[in-house]
Amino acid sequence: MAKIGIEGTLADVKGALQEKGHEIVDLRQEEDSNGCDCCVISGQDKDVMGMQTTSFSGSVINADGLTANEVCKQVEERVGS
Repeated sequence: MAKIGIEGTLADVKGALQEKGHEIVDLRQEEDSNGCDCCVISGQDKDVMGMQTTSFSGSVINADGLTANEVCKQVEERVGS
């Protein structure tokens, strides 16, 4: 399964992705995204983790307005699981 970085406010999404077998990393600072296949952010904070620029090359999913199931579907489409 994929390694997914998740912003701390998304507990429902975190739980849903863990149930599907994905490895979850809490995003607290920029380095936390290292090695992640995909990151999920809440969209509440433009510069999540204080990042102005980032070298993260994976997919970033903005979960604002989406259900946990919708986010899971997007993650699986992007990481191919």
